[in-house]
Amino acid sequence: MSDQLLPDPSAPLTPSGNLRRRQLVSRAAELAATVAAVAAIAVLAIVIWTVASRGIKAIDLDFVFTGYPTRVGPMLLGTVIIALLATLIAMPIGVLIALFLTEYSGAKGARSMKLILDLLNGLPSIVLGVFVFALLVDHKQQSAFAGAVALAIIELPLIARGSQEVLLLVPGSLREASDALGVARWRSVLTVVLPTALGGIVTSTVLAVARAAGETAPLILATSNFDGKSFVLNPFEAMPNVPVWIYKLSEEGNPEGFAEAWGMSLLLVSFILFASLGARALLARSKRKLSS
Repeated sequence: MSDQLLPDPSAPLTPSGNLRRRQLVSRAAELAATVAAVAAIAVLAIVIWTVASRGIKAIDLDFVFTGYPTRVGPMLLGTVIIALLATLIAMPIGVLIALFLTEYSGAKGARSMKLILDLLNGLPSIVLGVFVFALLVDHKQQSAFAGAVALAIIELPLIARGSQEVLLLVPGSLREASDALGVARWRSVLTVVLPTALGGIVTSTVLAVARAAGETAPLILATSNFDGKSFVLNPFEAMPNVPVWIYKLSEEGNPEGFAEAWGMSLLLVSFILFASLGARALLARSKRKLSS
């Protein structure tokens, strides 16, 4: 009796009564996902078009050297210096965390560290700005270094997780060959693992810089007390920078200031866009090289 209840494996496959409903649900889910993707692309295209169409009118030689109410050069230089300082702080720590996760930690330690990095990545930038303000600025003067520390905290989880993904792609055979030759673990990491993944690590760092370069809230609290009339090279003084200057110009209500704000916004968006696209192309190339 029980044998009659079992399906015959040699019988031809026939569609069940739920096949049509499943196909409709599948097509509806596919359509919803497609619409969401198109909507996201459309929003990005609208933002880029708006910034480009308004900002391109303001960009010329006068804009760079004699723009309203001062030159744009100090803002661009200050932004580069702050981003460079932030990267010098975040990159070594992020790479060391990635090495710990891939080479030395156990499963429990790796899960805990990943959770911490995810929480750090999800913190609002204004919270990080308030933290850095209380730590480095309160009862002291504002400085580019304080702003760099805030941006470094933003970059840290991105560099760590990106470097971790690249390090995981390093073939295990390289580590085994190094161990077979009797090379110490730390030397194997420094001379075999890191050089192999260097391209992907640099790419992850560029992505992190592109992510942090446009942050405004931490810099308003850390390095916004500047006049913008001269170049500032001392990192322990408030340094002119593009995001804060755009914010200040938008608050003035001056048409000339709005024009300069759109022009600087175009420069900032262009840097972030091209850095992100270039870094992702390099990351894909590094992953193909490590996987082959």
